[in-house]
Amino acid sequence: MPFAMKNKHALAALALALALALALASNTVAAQSSHDHHIHHMHHGSSDTSPNHAPIGVMGDHLHNKGEWMWSYRQMRMTMRGNLQGSSDITNDAILAQDLRVVPQEMTTDMQMLGLMFAPSDNLSVMLMANYLEKSMDHITYNMMGTQPIGSFVGKTQGFGDSKVEILYRLRDRGPHHFHFNLGLSLPTGDYKEMGTVLTPMGMPANKRLPYPMQLGTGSYILTPGATYTGQQQRWNWGSQIKSSHTLEHNNAGYRVGDSLQFTSWGGYRLSPQLAGSLRLSYQQQDRIEGEDPLITPLPTQTANTANSGGEQWRIGAGLNVIGDNGHRLAVEYEKTIDQHVNGIQLKMQDMLSIGYQYSF
Repeated sequence: MPFAMKNKHALAALALALALALALASNTVAAQSSHDHHIHHMHHGSSDTSPNHAPIGVMGDHLHNKGEWMWSYRQMRMTMRGNLQGSSDITNDAILAQDLRVVPQEMTTDMQMLGLMFAPSDNLSVMLMANYLEKSMDHITYNMMGTQPIGSFVGKTQGFGDSKVEILYRLRDRGPHHFHFNLGLSLPTGDYKEMGTVLTPMGMPANKRLPYPMQLGTGSYILTPGATYTGQQQRWNWGSQIKSSHTLEHNNAGYRVGDSLQFTSWGGYRLSPQLAGSLRLSYQQQDRIEGEDPLITPLPTQTANTANSGGEQWRIGAGLNVIGDNGHRLAVEYEKTIDQHVNGIQLKMQDMLSIGYQYSF
């Protein structure tokens, strides 16, 4: 029986309950000293010298004071390798037995993300994000009958992905506890009709529209509401964030990406005035793609079938935050997938590495 939960509404309730439990439990801790209170205010300012940040893989975790700016740069690499059917590994031969002739072997996604944040008031911050993607997927093509491979090829795409605008609104600050609301809108700036050369089962190269995982964008506006809680006490900091995505329309290729739910919770410890370590647990659930692109469907590979999309996964991560003088921050986080369940047959998620730099002024 897979460890992952199957009901995203139940998980949402669990996430909110956990955030409230953290807050209530922390109220039993002794009141912060005036020094810690001072550090809290510095946490949001351009003179930030406290490493009590969320891990770099968490976005939209804090607000800024009125008039402050922050720009950020992140580089992330996600790796997938091997195939799953549901929660179990599946061999190439077993995939071929399902009338498929092209089998993905592994995939890497490199993302460079540039962000800009501005606070028009103490209770409101606005964030803009743009990203550039490079995707690569290795395949083996088999002949029309049997299990004899005839060759391999690598599908590649690169270009700008979907952009995002998000507002963060402060709901409540009480001592070391901070709550705010996140509301984002993903903008369809990425190409979702990317073409590439594939090796067909006839042994001939052909220029085709590439399957869904290789596309750079969604072609749809996506609403992303959420909520974030953070806390800090002396050398410790912690937090939880829940976000969901709701695709507002089908794109003009005939499909819409599935809605999703993400929940993450983390804890950190200040090792020195400028250095902190963190641990994080994350859950993500995503629905199947609805509809289909008729130019993708004929490809004899699992990634061309929308039934093979969506699922859920749990990840655990470890990170470091290094804070310099005058608002500079350098951070790294490594995440490893510890459990996953996919719809149909899909590549197996392995890990993700995130490196980021932020500057507040």
